[in-house]
Amino acid sequence: MTIRILPAIGDPDAARAVSSLLNQLPDAEPAPAVADSAALLHALAGAAAQGAGAPAAGAPPAAGQPSAVEALPEVVLVHERIGPTPALELIREVALRFPAVGVVLITTDAGPALFSAAMDAGARGIVGMPLGYDELAARVQAAAQWSAGVRVHLGGSPEAAPGPAGTLVTVTGAKGGVGTTVTAVQLALAARAAGRSVALVDLDLQSGDVASYLDVQFRRSVVDLAGIQDISVRVLQDAVHDHHTGLGLLLAPEEGERGEEVDDRAARQIIGALRSRYEVVLVDCGSQMQSANAAAVELADLALLVTTPDVVAVRAAKRQVRLWDRLQIRKAEDTTTVVNRLTRNTEIQPPLVAKATGTQVARTHVPAAFKELQPCVDAGRMQDLDGRSTVKQALWALAGELGLVDSPAARQGRGSHRARPTLTGRKRKAITPGAAPGSGGVPGAASGAGPGSGTRFGVRRGPAAAAGGPGPFDPSGEG
Repeated sequence: MTIRILPAIGDPDAARAVSSLLNQLPDAEPAPAVADSAALLHALAGAAAQGAGAPAAGAPPAAGQPSAVEALPEVVLVHERIGPTPALELIREVALRFPAVGVVLITTDAGPALFSAAMDAGARGIVGMPLGYDELAARVQAAAQWSAGVRVHLGGSPEAAPGPAGTLVTVTGAKGGVGTTVTAVQLALAARAAGRSVALVDLDLQSGDVASYLDVQFRRSVVDLAGIQDISVRVLQDAVHDHHTGLGLLLAPEEGERGEEVDDRAARQIIGALRSRYEVVLVDCGSQMQSANAAAVELADLALLVTTPDVVAVRAAKRQVRLWDRLQIRKAEDTTTVVNRLTRNTEIQPPLVAKATGTQVARTHVPAAFKELQPCVDAGRMQDLDGRSTVKQALWALAGELGLVDSPAARQGRGSHRARPTLTGRKRKAITPGAAPGSGGVPGAASGAGPGSGTRFGVRRGPAAAAGGPGPFDPSGEG
C-alpha cells in the first residue's frame, strides 16, 4: 500500500530532516512540506473537494476518480512549532474535519502529559526529536493502517465523506455603528431562505446585539460551550437557540464580563462543531478584536469587513486590516470589504476604499436608507424587514455575490437598466443608443449582483473632484 504523507513543518531545518527520512520509507509518497496551519487546512480541503466535487450532483464518481476520502493523504505530520494555530489545536481541527487522516505529532517533548494531550486532540502517535528512522517509520505505518481501516467504513457512506463541512463567514466592523450586525443577520436570513442550514454566532462577546435584533430571550450562550472539551451534538443543541426563521442562534452572554471565558481554543472548537452540523456558519465579530473572534477571522472561508464611506470609518478599516496582518490573522487581499450607507454624493467611493485598505471591495454596495430599517430595529424584528427595502435587496444580493445563496435570486436583477433601482431606490432612465455622456445616464456600471445591489460610481462629485484634487480623504495618509 502506498502511503501518502503530508508534512506540516514551519522550521526549514526540521522540514529537510523529515523529508530526508520520509524519502527512505518503503512505499511512502511524501508531499512537499507546508509551512503553516492555514496552508495545511487549505491543502486538505482542496484534496477533499477535488475528490468529492468532480462528478455531477447525485452521480457516482467517474472511473478512476477518487472519492473525497481516497483523495486525502493517509498521514499528516504536524511539527510542534507550526503556526499560527497551535499544534494541538491544529490536530483537533484536522481530526474533526478530516476524520480519515491519521495525524502524527513531531515534538521535542514526548512525555506522558503531552502524549495524553495529543491523544485527546486526535493524534494517532508522537515522534520525538531528534528524529530516528525506526520510530518515524513505525508511527507513520501505524497511522496509515488506522487510516486505511477508517476509510473502509467511510467508503460505504457518502454522508460520512470527510472534508470541510459548513462555509464559515465572519462579519467584522471597521468601527462601532457601521452596520455589522444588520449585515450578518440579513446574510444569514438570505442563506436560510435559499434552503441552507445556517448558524448565526454572536462573538461580539461584550456588547453583542444579535438577540436584540431578532427578538430572542434565551438563557444559553456561547460561554456555556467554552469549558467543554468535546462538544457533542446534544450539547450543541442545548446551547443553540432554534429561531422561528430557521436560523440556529449561538448568542453572546448577557453579562459582558463573561466573554473573557471564551478564548481562541474554545472559539476554534465551537466553530468546528458548528461547521460539522450547519452548511453556513455566520459569525458576527463586532468591531473589537479579542482572541476568540480573531481565531474566527483566521479560520474563515470568507472574511467580511464592513465600513461606511467616511474618513473616520475608512481609516478604522485600514487599521483593522493592518492589525490582522501584524498578528498574522489574515492578509488584506484575502479580506472583502463591504461598503455600507453609500449615496450618490458620497465623496469616498468604493474604488478609493479598495485603494486605501488594500482589500477587495464587494461589487454590491448597501445604500443609505435607515428609515427603512428603523421600525424593524426598534421592534427588534429584523426578520420582518420588507422585501421591497433597498437595504434588504442589496444585502441579499451580496449573499448571492458571496455564494451563500443560489444564483437565481441574484440573476433577477440582470435585466435592463429600467429594471434596476439605484442606490436611492429610484429607477434609472434607460440609456438610449447614441446618447451623449451626461445626458441622463448614470455614471459607472451596476454591480449586476442582484436587485437593489447598488452602483459602482466612477465619478467623484463635489468641488474637489471637479478640480482634480485629492479631496478630504488621502488614502496614503496614516490611519
